[in-house]
Amino acid sequence: MKTRLFACLLLAMAFVGCNSQTGTTERAVNTAPPSEDVTKNWKLGVALWTFHTFSFPDALAKVDSAGLEYIEPNTFHAAGPALKDSLILQLSPAGLDKIKALIGQRGLKVGSVYIAGDSTLASWTRQFAIAKQLGARFVTAEPPVHMWDPIDSLAGAYGVKVAIHEHWKGVSPYWHPDSVLAAIQGHPNFGACADLGHWPKSGIDPVEAVRKLSGHIIGVHLKDIAAFNDPALKDVPVGTGVVDFPAVFKELERQRFAGPVYIERDAEDKPSNLPSVIQTVKYYNEQVQQLQQAKNGAESAE
Repeated sequence: MKTRLFACLLLAMAFVGCNSQTGTTERAVNTAPPSEDVTKNWKLGVALWTFHTFSFPDALAKVDSAGLEYIEPNTFHAAGPALKDSLILQLSPAGLDKIKALIGQRGLKVGSVYIAGDSTLASWTRQFAIAKQLGARFVTAEPPVHMWDPIDSLAGAYGVKVAIHEHWKGVSPYWHPDSVLAAIQGHPNFGACADLGHWPKSGIDPVEAVRKLSGHIIGVHLKDIAAFNDPALKDVPVGTGVVDFPAVFKELERQRFAGPVYIERDAEDKPSNLPSVIQTVKYYNEQVQQLQQAKNGAESAE
């Protein structure tokens, strides 16, 4: 087993040898330097799980229609008829280049890739390589607890951070921010993906969770839910549920967060989630504008 782990790490290091000066021991955070408006550093985009019932090219078209620039693809998305509807995970490097070309043709940018590695380091190595080829700065994932050390080393070899994603209690070991902090401890390439709509399913206030993860948040999944403590619920359009987004945004501003904010829907509206994504863009822009106006007003009063 140790021999296989070592071989996988050597493969990863060889793959990224030309990028060995990427500073992989830096803290796993996205923070902005002092500036007048930290929210200008937030990159609004879409987690492509939102359009997972559509082929990859069709999902990109919907993101384009929403007027957004940043995307978080996942490795289990069907690549489309031209690539025999293979999962992105199954594509060759040449196939991945075609995926990358499709993204570029739409003028979109890959901020991160959601990966679903299994219990083998070979699987994680393969998916880190995909994320790297697509230009991701980090992967969103839920690494098995017993693999924290080798996955952290793998992330360092690839120069790609790991944003630990949360599902709800009973589904994921990362349902509570304390468990995310436990994983981050001693693992310089680990950070957090704040999934705002999943925490309430476990009775956790997203504002408190974001506050607890201060300095460690790499990315955000912008999602809402209708009630607390009900893991059976599907999400609702952002701004219509229980999440206090003005307070969340204010806390992210306080932390000087400067990463991607991905709109994500788990529920499947018909004919697609595009209308709710467009609605969320409008809501987000309104809230960020109000946040900045409140800040300007407070500064003027001083």
